[in-house]
Amino acid sequence: MAENPQRRPFKGSCHCGATRYVAFLTFPHNPPQTRKHGEQSFYRCNCSICHKSGFLHARLNSSPDDFLLLSPLDPFQDMGDYQCDEKLLHFFYCRVCATRCFIFMGEGELIDVDLAELGLGETGIVKAWRPKKDGWQEGKLKHGCYLSVNATSLEPGQEGFDLRDWTEKKWTAYLDVLRAGKPGAGLPNYERPHPGGSY
Repeated sequence: MAENPQRRPFKGSCHCGATRYVAFLTFPHNPPQTRKHGEQSFYRCNCSICHKSGFLHARLNSSPDDFLLLSPLDPFQDMGDYQCDEKLLHFFYCRVCATRCFIFMGEGELIDVDLAELGLGETGIVKAWRPKKDGWQEGKLKHGCYLSVNATSLEPGQEGFDLRDWTEKKWTAYLDVLRAGKPGAGLPNYERPHPGGSY
């Protein structure tokens, strides 16, 4: 019998712990052939910035509902921010250890969060930063809304979370962004990275 998908919180952080967040993921992950547009997705692209930074994209079902930055509380002020190409996306990184935990475009907001309600074994009311819910259109670059969590910054050993599954169960798509719009560009696939990419 197939397991019913369950939305669960997972902790993530940079290497030194200055950046801490919670991302809600749904497992088991819907197979690519049955997944609807806008649903949670995992991928690696072969563009130079993602490849050189080892970014494993986890796109959430609803970024304002599924991502909470616990520390720092303002990534625009308190994190390093690398931008390239058209300078639309913010490739945020920890200013202490340089770990890249997420990419963002849009507006954020501070909210009060009851840690006990998250189900992570912690208590107390804390402030958290998240993508601004009002006006957010998930994954729409043209509307200025984008969040991608670097899944390699999620804490290993959490119940129900094993990055090996993402490759072995063919949940991770490989995108050919490096050659997009050029002759010979490959379609997304779940078997093997495109030239210039990696597993």
